[in-house]
Amino acid sequence: MVTRREFLSASAAALLFGTNDAAAQDAPRAPRVRVIDVHAHWYPPEWVALMEREGDANGAKIGRNSRGYVTAAVPGLSVSFAPQYIDIHSRLQAMDKAGVAMHALSLTQPMVFWAPPAFGLKLCQTFNDACAAVQQKYPDRFVGLAMLPMQDPALAVSEFERVAKLPAIRGIYMGTHINGKNLNEKDFWPIYARCEERGFPLLLHPVNPVGADRMGSYHLRNFIGNPTDTAIAAASLIFSGALDAFPRLDIVLPHAGGVVPILIGRWDHGATVRAEVKDLKHPPSHYLRRFHYDTVAHNAAILMNLVRQIGADRLVAGTDFRRI
Repeated sequence: MVTRREFLSASAAALLFGTNDAAAQDAPRAPRVRVIDVHAHWYPPEWVALMEREGDANGAKIGRNSRGYVTAAVPGLSVSFAPQYIDIHSRLQAMDKAGVAMHALSLTQPMVFWAPPAFGLKLCQTFNDACAAVQQKYPDRFVGLAMLPMQDPALAVSEFERVAKLPAIRGIYMGTHINGKNLNEKDFWPIYARCEERGFPLLLHPVNPVGADRMGSYHLRNFIGNPTDTAIAAASLIFSGALDAFPRLDIVLPHAGGVVPILIGRWDHGATVRAEVKDLKHPPSHYLRRFHYDTVAHNAAILMNLVRQIGADRLVAGTDFRRI
């Protein structure tokens, strides 16, 4: 049984330093270390069915595309629920081929924060219970990262207390903002306190990134918006003092930390001259190792820079599942 902290262990080496043997590339790989993929999105069938059944009545526009996939349009984005993100059996085959031992299952766009609180809670509960069910069936292959209805902090605390008792749940999955509210908001701190107390890592992921109105072309919402939104989330937690308030809170930044590593010099300089952050206890660079960083960088040089700048022990394996 993998504990709540073990899936953050430095298993990234197996993805970074795989075999170069050409004959082995198409065969299942036996990794030298146990690879636990912490960035592996999943739509449970029952979650998609709930969206299709009740989404229209709760602010989403539900339909089907030309391939027959269920689609959902919510404020700010539209998504389709493709089979490769739903079907567990094909996922297991893909994991075996890639040499990935375990997925930490997480929801992805559109998440749940757009929904009215009561429906958001229902979506969270459906996802979290589905994680529990699939982990019970495949205890060595899957764990879950719970969703909480953060648009209503009181409901989020209630759902946290419920899912904390589920053996499948190994962490909490949260957007880089909650409907435009940055993560420094004190309304969210009770969840941070509970994560710290229970040893639940907090895994962040962009949703509806900043500046989306200027990034409608060329897939820039993803190319630029997502890594930038990750930096806003990290900066909000650093400069607000949240990381000092919760010194044992583990936080995972997606996409190799986005643009956080390359901005840290600018933040360090700014902290010496700007009155807005004069109360920060340490230079921003001091907090770099408070985060873990997944390996979704798409560039080996960037990953090696993370190793030099932050340390290999702060990297965790992540694929975004699409790379498998």
